[in-house]
Amino acid sequence: MSAECSAGNIPPGYKQTEVGVIPEDWDVCLLDSVANRGSGHTPDKSHPEYWGGNIKWISLQDSDRLDKLYIYDTAAKITPLGIKNSSAKMHLEGTVVLSRDAGVGKSAIMKEDMAVSQHFIAWKCGPLLNNHFLYYWLQSNKSEFERIAMGNTIKTIGLPYFRRLSIPLPTIGEQEAIAEALSDTDALIESFEQLIAKKRQIKQGAMQELLTGKKRLPGFATKAGYKHIEIGAVPEDWEVKSLGSFCEIVAGRDLVRTDFSPTDDYNHQFPIYSNSLTNKGLYGYSKSYQYEPDKITVTARGDIGHAFYRDVKFSAIGRLLVLSSQQQCDLRFVTEYINSFVNFALESTGVPQLTAPQITKYVIVLPSTRAEQTAIANILSDMDSEITTLEEKLAKARQIKQGMMQELLTGKIRLI
Repeated sequence: MSAECSAGNIPPGYKQTEVGVIPEDWDVCLLDSVANRGSGHTPDKSHPEYWGGNIKWISLQDSDRLDKLYIYDTAAKITPLGIKNSSAKMHLEGTVVLSRDAGVGKSAIMKEDMAVSQHFIAWKCGPLLNNHFLYYWLQSNKSEFERIAMGNTIKTIGLPYFRRLSIPLPTIGEQEAIAEALSDTDALIESFEQLIAKKRQIKQGAMQELLTGKKRLPGFATKAGYKHIEIGAVPEDWEVKSLGSFCEIVAGRDLVRTDFSPTDDYNHQFPIYSNSLTNKGLYGYSKSYQYEPDKITVTARGDIGHAFYRDVKFSAIGRLLVLSSQQQCDLRFVTEYINSFVNFALESTGVPQLTAPQITKYVIVLPSTRAEQTAIANILSDMDSEITTLEEKLAKARQIKQGMMQELLTGKIRLI
């Protein structure tokens, strides 16, 4: 419908308004006319009696609590004295808040009475406006809020903007139906997020047990005892080795113009800095500069010491170290061990970085047989695959929600 509208052809039953093309039976009104707008303040921090109370106070510290429909808690609490001796006000449960400063456009609905800092706008909806509908409409316009925010150090939206802010207004019944449909997608998203968090916790526990030999898999347990090293007790039949004793370690290098090829024949994985911790990104380069699969890359700058197992051909930037096994071992096990237990202490001065000579001396613990290494790596790899599948479903659910907001909040799709 957007293409038709841009050409001046408004579909039957729709009208052009200041908020875009909407159904003819929808209204457009100033948000201030259907909701009471307020803000907040920060009590004087030189008065300790204003702080540490039981009044939840939304501030920029709560940025990660927003955009999740409801906000239940806050990082800081204030006292009734803090309210009394400042311009802060209590906002009732159900109030919709929007960040107008750092984190511009983030929003939520208060799950109980709260106060807010001056960085937030708060709307208490009147009888003609459903607060959940308003929340989702604000969410759908987040990119616009980010676009119009101004400022060099901290981006902000001035109050005059909100005084002029208009919204489309279906009947309260249709607002409730739209909000209910979108809240169902939020419930699905939340269920995926909780399941992913649970699976990650399970994997973390499995890593602690399996990578140290506290739990031996069937067929590999022996009567041997345990020996103590820096990370704790490990099986006596496991080997303690420095990385340099069984891995060749070299530094990557940055691409140069001659590395690029115009044909698809030379497209392989090239982990640039932004995706050096993932297996994403296809870039063309010369066949003279590539590594075969079954290698580990370790970040030498930035997020230092993060290991990633490479199972496809790739090239490596200069901010990565490449580890190749010089003997029979499962590098997937080594990758998991590095990420779990190896803490690289940097010895270089200036810009923090990790070098090949430094990494060679760090030790890890290896099961004495490759079979046991592989069995452990397979279990952890299966867990990773399960998490990846859930993350893909989560991404799809978020895409569906975004599409639904675009359709429902503009009336392109009507709910019966």
